[in-house]
Amino acid sequence: MVKWQQTGLKGLKVGRWWRSPLRRFLSLLLVGLSLGLAIAACSGSSNLTPDGKPKKVEISLVSFAVTKEAHDAIIPKFAAKWKQEHGQDVVFYQSYGGSGSQPRAVVDGLEADVVHLALALDVEKLVSAQLIAPGWEQELPNNSIVSKSVAALVTREGNPKNIQSFADLARGDVKWITADPKTSGVARWNFLALWNAGVKAGGSDAAATQFVTEAYKNVPILTRDAREAADVFLKQEQGDAMVNYENEVLLAAQKGESSSYFIPDINVSIDNPIAVVDKIVDQRGSREVAEAFVQYLFTPEAQAEFAKVGFRPADALTVKDQTLVAPYKPVPTLSTVETYGGWATVQKKFFDNGALFDEIRRQLTAWMEGRSPHA
Repeated sequence: MVKWQQTGLKGLKVGRWWRSPLRRFLSLLLVGLSLGLAIAACSGSSNLTPDGKPKKVEISLVSFAVTKEAHDAIIPKFAAKWKQEHGQDVVFYQSYGGSGSQPRAVVDGLEADVVHLALALDVEKLVSAQLIAPGWEQELPNNSIVSKSVAALVTREGNPKNIQSFADLARGDVKWITADPKTSGVARWNFLALWNAGVKAGGSDAAATQFVTEAYKNVPILTRDAREAADVFLKQEQGDAMVNYENEVLLAAQKGESSSYFIPDINVSIDNPIAVVDKIVDQRGSREVAEAFVQYLFTPEAQAEFAKVGFRPADALTVKDQTLVAPYKPVPTLSTVETYGGWATVQKKFFDNGALFDEIRRQLTAWMEGRSPHA
């Protein structure tokens, strides 16, 4: 029997049981465990919504660089809507980078609940890696194309070389800047825009091949990505012209970096897809909020934010404020990647190892070596 004795204000005298170090340790351990369980029980309930869901949910968005401004405006609107409707705080982790490097990063382990990429071919790479289920295009409106643009021709102020169309890029007195289509998704669109112009003008693949070969002779450097191409043209002041996304040019103008540019009448629709990464959302339990987010991107509110930073809305009629759509004039002759068989066909024909662009590069290398005084 343990005897407890209290001796006034001088302290507490304890029985023999408490004097044992082992027993004292066990008693304190039991008290600590009891308190811990009690606290955990209380705190656990406070971290749940009334319907038993976590009060905070996290999702990761991986996208190509030029979408950042749009998503920075859209994400707070979606988070506020979700909080009001579901009582959950949504925390977004975002990654922006080169259009060619982002899908490779996801395949290599960069965690993404949602991907917004430059071209459908990049999403198909994630399908091949068994991260996204086949048929992803049919899961969302507009075949999952959430933002659009067209190719723009940027010139020096006043257009001193009088460049009027893609055809002028093959002139001997013109130098122009673009990224390498083997490493940049934007540059693949640029190549396709020129190929499309060559086909429309010449009426055949042979004519288009001759045109793009002559045009690429006038590219002094093929940069790794579109941002580097812009730096070469705008900051290093190389070249007479640059092919870029219309939205890039408009966004730069908003930041005070205005350029002389025009939209060629013969052009391609640059379509950027969105997709939920099935394997990741199922592992993390984030499918509900990820699917809600990608659906939200097609709403008039979200499409308006894309329009504000230079993207052509996926569906212009959904934007309530039509003054946001007015600057985007219709293109008289607008082709799509489907005009040329879709991205699988285009990739195999133009950009795979040993495909047409490699042959063009080989010809250009031989041509440059032939021009060299040391050849």
